[in-house]
Amino acid sequence: MSHYRARNNVSYRSGADPAVVNFKGRYYMFVTRSHGYWASDDMSNWTFIKPQSWFFNGSNAPAAAVRDGKIILLGDPSGRGAVIETNNPELGDWKTNYAVINVPGGVQDPNLFVDDDNKVYLYEESSNKWPIHAIELDADNYFIPMGEQVVLFNLDPEKHGWERFGQDHKSDLKPFIEGPWMVKHGDTYYLEYGAPGTQWNVYADGVYTGKSPFGPFEYAPYNPISYKPGGFLKGAGHGSTVQDNSGNYWHYSTMAISVNYKFERRLGMYPAGFEDDGQMYVNTAYGDYPHYLPGTEVERHKERFTGWMLLSYNKPVTTNSGLVEKDVNVVDESEGGYMQAQIKDFNINKINDEEIRSYWVSEANSDSIYVEMDLLKVMDVKAIQINFQDFNSEVFGRPDGIKQQFVIEGSMDGTTWETILDYSKNERDMPHAYLELETPAEARYIRYNHVYGYNKYLAISELRVFGNGKEAKPAPPANFKVARQKDRRNTDLTWDKVEDATGYVIYWGIAKDKLNLSALMYDAPNYELRALNTDQAYYYQVETFNENGISAKSEILYTE
Repeated sequence: MSHYRARNNVSYRSGADPAVVNFKGRYYMFVTRSHGYWASDDMSNWTFIKPQSWFFNGSNAPAAAVRDGKIILLGDPSGRGAVIETNNPELGDWKTNYAVINVPGGVQDPNLFVDDDNKVYLYEESSNKWPIHAIELDADNYFIPMGEQVVLFNLDPEKHGWERFGQDHKSDLKPFIEGPWMVKHGDTYYLEYGAPGTQWNVYADGVYTGKSPFGPFEYAPYNPISYKPGGFLKGAGHGSTVQDNSGNYWHYSTMAISVNYKFERRLGMYPAGFEDDGQMYVNTAYGDYPHYLPGTEVERHKERFTGWMLLSYNKPVTTNSGLVEKDVNVVDESEGGYMQAQIKDFNINKINDEEIRSYWVSEANSDSIYVEMDLLKVMDVKAIQINFQDFNSEVFGRPDGIKQQFVIEGSMDGTTWETILDYSKNERDMPHAYLELETPAEARYIRYNHVYGYNKYLAISELRVFGNGKEAKPAPPANFKVARQKDRRNTDLTWDKVEDATGYVIYWGIAKDKLNLSALMYDAPNYELRALNTDQAYYYQVETFNENGISAKSEILYTE
C-alpha cells in the first residue's frame, strides 16, 4: 500500500513497471516501489520475498538481468544508485559496490541488458522531452559507464498515432517515452519502449530493431506490439519480455486503474513471441479472461485463451447493504489533464460493468452482507474473480493480517444454494482473487457472502463470473466497413449491431496472416482506431462474442 500522505493521507495499492527474469529455472519479478520482490516456479503462484538488504524507499522502475550466476539490479529511486547483485535471491543478500552511475540527468526507468558476449548495457529514460539513451557499463570495474551516452530515438506522435497522449489518444499534452527493455532474438536486437502515459487505456509498448546494442535502430512498422485499450483492465505498457522454461516468451506489462492516484496500477501478463519473419507480437485479445499458463501445453503458444466466456456482464445484481454516502479521498489531477475524471456513483450495478475504475461501496463491512447476481439462464460456471478496491483506505505499507474472507454460492432457482467456493478462513491477501472451480457448477444465480475485509469499507470494483452458456454462439458482424481518415493515424471501423452480442473484438495488422493487434469493446458496434502509423497500410477484421462463445470472423478488409 503506497503512501501519498503529504496532503490528504491517501493510501493505494500499486504494481507497475515489472522486470521479470528467469534465474536458474525460477522466475523473479521486480516491481516499482515494492519493498522486496516476487518469485515463482510456474508464473501463476508468486511468493513475496522480503530480502535481507534492499532500497529503503523501495525500488523504482527496476532493471534486472542475469549474469555469471547472479541477478544484477538497478532501481535506486534517486536515479543515482549503484548496480546491486546477489547469487541467492531467495535470501536476498544484495551487495553493492557503492559506485554511483552518474549519467547526465540521472537514471530514469533503467534496463540492464547482458549480451551474448557478457557485456552489459544500460538503456534508460522516462520523459516527455528526452529520448531513450544507451551506454555500456564496465562489468569488471564496478559497472561504471564506459564512454558517452548514445542517443537512440524519441517519440514521433505526428507519424505514430499510438504515441499520442490521453485516453484513446485524444489529448494534446506531450506524451512520455518510458521503460526500455531489450530482447535479443536470433541476430536481432529488439528494444522495447513504453508510451504515451501510464495512466491511460492506451498505454502500450512499441519496439525498434537493430543489429547491435547501440543500433542504429529502425522503427518497427507493426508497432505497437503490446496494446490493450479495451476491456476490464486496460493498458499494456512499460513491460518486460521473458522466456519460460519451455522456451516460450511472455510479456509482462503495466495496466492502469488511476483512481486513488494516477500511478495506481496493476500488472498484466500475455503470451508473446516472434513470427517467422522476425515480427514481434504480444497477444492481448481477451487478455483479462482466463488463459492457460506455461504449465499447460497448447497447440499454439500465441493462442492460450481458454474459451471461458464472461457470464456476468451487466446482469441484474442486488445486495442487502446500504450504499455508502461518503466522498472519495484521492489525489485528483484530472483538471490538469493527467487523469480521467472520478466515477462517484457507487451503486451496486458498478460491480459488473467491466470497468475497473468504477466500484460498488458498501455502507458497512460485516459478515451479514451479500451480493446476489442473476445470470438470467443456467450456465456452466468455471471460475470467479473478485476485484476489491481500496476506497478511502487507511492501510499503509505492508502490515500483517491483510486478507479477504468470503463464501461464493451457486443456485439453479435462487432458493436452494450450494457452496461452490469457501474462502471463509482465507489468510492470504487476494485483491484480485481469481478462483477456479475444481469441477464446473451449473448455476443461474451466484451469491457473494462477505465474511471479513481489512479496510473500513467493503468496496468491490468487479465481481466477474467465467464459464460457458448453453446456447448458440453469436452471428458474425455484417456489413463490416473501414475508412481511413484524412489523418492517417486514424481509421473508422463500422458494422451492424448483433442483437445477442456481449461485445466485439477488432483485429488489425500489416499482413493478412498477422493481425496481431486487437481491441475489445462491450455493447455498441463501431470503433475509431487511433493507433496507426501514417506511412503503413493495414488489414482489419472483427468478431462478435457472448456468453456462449465467439463468432466466426468477418472478411478481412484493407486500407492503403
